[in-house]
Amino acid sequence: MFPDDESAEKWFASVRWPGGPACPHCRGSSVQSGAAHPSMPYRCRGCGQRFSVRTGSVSVRIGSVMADTKLGYRTWAVALFLLTTGIKGVSSMKLHRDLGISRKSAWHLAHRIRACRERDQGPFAGPVEADETYVGGKERNQHESKKARAGRGPVGKTPVAGARDRATNAVAARPLPGTAKGDLQGFVRARVAPGAQVRSDEAAAYAGMEEFPHEAVRHSGGEYVRGAAHTNGIESFRSLFKRGLYGTYHRMSVRHLGHYLTEFAGRRNDRDCDTAEQRRNGCGAWRGAWSAGR
Repeated sequence: MFPDDESAEKWFASVRWPGGPACPHCRGSSVQSGAAHPSMPYRCRGCGQRFSVRTGSVSVRIGSVMADTKLGYRTWAVALFLLTTGIKGVSSMKLHRDLGISRKSAWHLAHRIRACRERDQGPFAGPVEADETYVGGKERNQHESKKARAGRGPVGKTPVAGARDRATNAVAARPLPGTAKGDLQGFVRARVAPGAQVRSDEAAAYAGMEEFPHEAVRHSGGEYVRGAAHTNGIESFRSLFKRGLYGTYHRMSVRHLGHYLTEFAGRRNDRDCDTAEQRRNGCGAWRGAWSAGR
């Protein structure tokens, strides 16, 4: 599908401008295509500015997803395909080898694609499954200078909350500063419509959400399903995320953990689409990033 840069550039243009090229500087639709310029094939007849598929919106200072890079369009297209269809993700080392670019370039390229998949999920109409987990290395494996020495279990790890809407099968997840009642209930309230049914485990932090009909299962007592009360769906997403963490990425820094969660949630939400739709959906999120200049 992408034998060269030209074919990939045409595909990106069709995704960014389904109705034809539009000027990112003045938003005019009177555009000359195929202008004689080595990198700016479009020229706006209204404001006279030249631009390309890479050019960002005039309303912001930073450029588009592909701005300020020398990587070819074909490299971006193949990277997009790999990151939207690889169920457990693709490491920057593999992108570096497959695309023939430096490891540093592959790392930045992958993070740009992840960041531009960020879309607010919700509000979920329910029933909604809510659960939390922890991401991070074990205390005993850390260097002596980095050990917190504050106990076992989640010490030194980052809490991650997740929610799954059973009606649409959509998933949302993000890191939290803690697992106190305010943190977990704040996450649920931000993504669940008032009145929707919520299912969780017996964690005390979920108790007291009066605006949601709430049922909990007692995992500590060996109860995992009680009628419609269970968290199996969101736990399945959590399991897949951790397989990608352990098997593909090996480590995720706190700074970028949210981007990785966005990547896995985006693929999970597109899993019923075919390969072409997954790639277009992943790039479809770029339309908002292009127009906003992210």
